[in-house]
Amino acid sequence: MEKIELQAVEETLYKEVLPNGLTVYILPKKEYSKTYATYTTKYGSIDRMFTPLHAKEPIVVPDGIAHFLEHKMFEKEEGDIFHTFSQQGASVNAYTSFTRTAYLFSATSNVEKNMTTLLDFVQAPYFTEETVEKEKGIIAQEIMMYDDSPDWRIYFGAVENMYRKHPVRIDIAGTVESIQEITKDHLYTCYETFYHPSNMLLFVVGAVDVEPMMQLIRNNQGARELTNEPNVERFIEEEDLTVQVKERTIAMDVFKPKVNVGFKLPAGQLKGQAFLKRELIYELGLDLLFGTTTPFYEKAYDEGLIDESFGYDVTLESTFAFATISTDTFEAERFREVVRETFERRNELLEAEALERLIKRKIGLFIRSLNSPEFIANQFTNYAFHDTMLFDHVEVYRSITLEDVKEGLEWFVQSNNSTVMQIVPMEKEA
Repeated sequence: MEKIELQAVEETLYKEVLPNGLTVYILPKKEYSKTYATYTTKYGSIDRMFTPLHAKEPIVVPDGIAHFLEHKMFEKEEGDIFHTFSQQGASVNAYTSFTRTAYLFSATSNVEKNMTTLLDFVQAPYFTEETVEKEKGIIAQEIMMYDDSPDWRIYFGAVENMYRKHPVRIDIAGTVESIQEITKDHLYTCYETFYHPSNMLLFVVGAVDVEPMMQLIRNNQGARELTNEPNVERFIEEEDLTVQVKERTIAMDVFKPKVNVGFKLPAGQLKGQAFLKRELIYELGLDLLFGTTTPFYEKAYDEGLIDESFGYDVTLESTFAFATISTDTFEAERFREVVRETFERRNELLEAEALERLIKRKIGLFIRSLNSPEFIANQFTNYAFHDTMLFDHVEVYRSITLEDVKEGLEWFVQSNNSTVMQIVPMEKEA
């Protein structure tokens, strides 16, 4: 077991890679009463074309299958796993993103028992044609519910506008049509390929004794008799930064129109601190131009161009990256214009002192957030899968210069990598 001293945040992290390939991290926080554990596979909605374990030829599976599989993992022959955790005093949850599927529990008691339950249920798939068919109806309803959500449609519409080929353009849950194609055999193939321990990471944070917890995990995994496997071969068609659609408007049942300006950014297959640095540069740049204390924000708010719905976001992964800036507004054209003008004036608006103040504030907020085991549990695996540490934030923040930020913001003023998605009210019949 490796002991990692995290000097910047005054924590000690323990790591072990088990013989079957599972990577385990434990972060003891004795002062907490609650323990969080996340068991995550590097498998998300974009992994639609891959070579199955022990196969030679790649296959393409139906869209939405990673999310479908996550749902099905909770159903066992002996009943619903939610009930088991509840009886053991724990809450359990799961989520699927573009690149990951995570299963997590939190508990203040019976931590060892709950850990065993987490490991066992994620390691024991149970699919039948009958239960798969039943699930299709449930997930179809979930998809239709999202289709009726203006906030989801404005966000995902912007992503669809950006990408022509990359599977990030496909809804994480798939479509009502695509999930109809999912079979029991598809689920087992995806499970056996992506839920192998060598493609997974277990992270535990909270009130735990390290050695007994690690021994429990070793014993549990040793009983599975699986060997370490090579990385899964995945196929994702690369594309340039030109957006697919420059502008699109749809009508929905909204009172106030919505607008989302999207920017397709370079991903660059970055790893380690370079990945984290790129992400933080984009975020700092947007904060300096569009944060609540900026000239843009004050002017746009005073003019009624934005309201409390205004926000911006950066998503960075190995094979794709994008940023969105959105608001509800009756002045969509003017909003777009002011956003564009702000980016064009970026070099006169950016100041070294403002960046320095912002970085200090960000470091303070980050260190405070480490008081939340929930925050750590949810964020740790994302960075670990990119070969960096959540706890590297402090060091990387301190390394960022004004030139870095200016360079990062150059990607927001290209001619062909931005798109606008709008939702307008439906016309009322007279």
